[in-house]
Amino acid sequence: ALIKNGLADRCVSVPVREATDADILLVHSEEYLEAVKKTPYMTLEDLKEFTLQYGDVYFHPNIYHCAKLAAGAALQLVDSVMTGKVRNGMALVRPPGHHSMSSAANGFCVFNNVAIAAQYAKQKYGLKRVLIVDWDVHHGQGVQYCFEDDPSVLYFSWHRYEHQKFWPQLRESDYDSVGKEKGAGFNINVPWNKVGMKNSDYLSVFCHVLLPVAYEFCPDLVLVCAGFDSAIGDPEGEMCASPDIFAHLTHLLMNLAGGKLCAVLEGGYNLTSLPQSVCQTVQTLLGDPAPRPANLDGPCESALESLHCVRSAHRQYWSCLKHAGIAVLSDHFCFYYNYDLIFYIIHKCVVFSTIRENFVKDADDCHALTTLSSLISLVEKMEKNEVQHRILFLTFRGCSDASGFLQAVLGLLLPLGYEYDPSLVLLVRMPDSGVCDSVWQQLTGLLQGLAQGHTLVLMQEGEKERVAPTASALLGDAAPSLGQLHSPLPEDVEVLERLRHRLQGDWKLLQTTGEFTTAASHINITHNLTSMDLEKTISTM
Repeated sequence: ALIKNGLADRCVSVPVREATDADILLVHSEEYLEAVKKTPYMTLEDLKEFTLQYGDVYFHPNIYHCAKLAAGAALQLVDSVMTGKVRNGMALVRPPGHHSMSSAANGFCVFNNVAIAAQYAKQKYGLKRVLIVDWDVHHGQGVQYCFEDDPSVLYFSWHRYEHQKFWPQLRESDYDSVGKEKGAGFNINVPWNKVGMKNSDYLSVFCHVLLPVAYEFCPDLVLVCAGFDSAIGDPEGEMCASPDIFAHLTHLLMNLAGGKLCAVLEGGYNLTSLPQSVCQTVQTLLGDPAPRPANLDGPCESALESLHCVRSAHRQYWSCLKHAGIAVLSDHFCFYYNYDLIFYIIHKCVVFSTIRENFVKDADDCHALTTLSSLISLVEKMEKNEVQHRILFLTFRGCSDASGFLQAVLGLLLPLGYEYDPSLVLLVRMPDSGVCDSVWQQLTGLLQGLAQGHTLVLMQEGEKERVAPTASALLGDAAPSLGQLHSPLPEDVEVLERLRHRLQGDWKLLQTTGEFTTAASHINITHNLTSMDLEKTISTM
C-alpha cells in the first residue's frame, strides 16, 4: 500500500541491523535470551515443547533472527530521529513486541521492541523522559511491567478489556493500575469495556487524558506501539474506528518532544484496514494534512465511564487533572477570563483585496506562509458559495499562563473544533494577546489537524517578528517544547470546567463523564436554526 500510494518513495529508507545482546539485555533477562538463542537449532518437536512454556506464541527456526531484526529496526529508527537524519518515522516490523516480558515470550512477541528502544534511547542519548503511546487493541503488559516503577517513562495504553474477559485477561490492565513506587502515576490504562469504539471515543481520550498529561510530562521522545487491530474490521479488536483517525492521533502527538516521534508496528490482522491505517499514519508523519474525520458524534457511555475512572485515578499525580472532578457551582455567576472564543458557522464572507496585496507579498519575501494564497482562494470560493461554509474563527488575548491556556486548548477548543468540523480555521493574533511564540506555535500546530490543514492566520502589519514562528508552525515544523508545565491556576480551571459543563449538552466531545449538566441558560449562547441558516456563537468575556 505504501508503494502503491507513492509514500515509500517519499520516505528515507533506514538500513536495518540486528539488535545486539547488549541491546536485548536492556529489557530481557540473560537466561531468556540464551534460551531463545537455541531455537534455530531445535527440531520441530523441540520447538513445540519450547513454545508450551509461554503463552500464545509460536517459535520456528528463523524467529530469533527475525526478532533481532525487529528490535534492531526500532533502534535504527531511534538513532535516525535522535541524530536528526529524519524528523520522525515508522518501523514496519515482525514479530511485534509489546506483550513480551523480561523472561517470557507472549502474544506472538519475542523481544519487546519498543521497551528496548526506550531504554536504548535513555542510555545512549541521555533522555530524561520518554512517552510510550500504545494504541493497539490489546494491552501491552510487557511494556507496563518493564516501566511500572520508572518515572522516566510514561506509558499510555488503551485496550479492549471487557472487565477482564478479553485477552490477556489481567487485573493489572484496568484503570487503577497506575504504576508502582516512584512510577506511580506514570502508567495510564484506558480499558475499553465494550467493543465497537469509534473515532469519537479515541479522540476524546486523547483530548481529555493523554495530551494534557503528555504536555505536563514533557517527553524528550515519543514512541508509539502502533497496533492497528484497533481499527474497523479487525477480527481481534471488533472496534469501529476508521483508518483516518490514526492520522489525527499521529498529528496530535507530533508537537511533543520537538517532533521526535518513532512509531513501531504492533498488531493488525485485517488486510483492508491495516494498510489504510498505516498509510494514514505515514502520510501524517510526512506532513500531509489529515483528512476531515468522520462520525464525531461524541463518546459512548462505556467510553465515558472509562474516561471518568482514568481521570479520577490519576488526579493525585497530574496537575492538569487535579481539578478534573470540580463541581459546577451556582448557575448565577459572571465569566471573567483571559481570552475570547468565538465559534461561528459563517454564511457570508467578505474578502478584502488588500489582504492579497499586502500579505501574500510579505509572505513571499519571508519565504513563509506559502499556503496563504491557496487559503485566500478558498475564502473567495466560500464567498461565491462554491464550498461548504464552515469557518472556525478564533481570537486570543491576554493569555499569559501557558498551563491554563494549553488546558483550555486541549480540553475545550480541540474537542469543539473536531466536532464542529470546519472547512477553514481562521486564527487572529492580537498584538496584546500575551501569548508567547512557543505557545502560539503549539496552538497553530494542533489546530492544523482540523479543516484538512486549511489554516489562515491574521496578524497586524507591525507584527513581522511574529511571522517566522507562525510560518514555521504552518509549514509543519514541530513547535518548541513548553517545558514541564506547572499547575494551572485554580480559578482558570474552575471557569473552564463551568464552561465545559454548560456546553457539553450540545457538544458531546466535551463530555468526560456520563453524568453531565445540560442547562446552558447563563452563558452567552445564541442558537438561530432554520433550514437555510445555522449560527452558533459561544463567547466568554
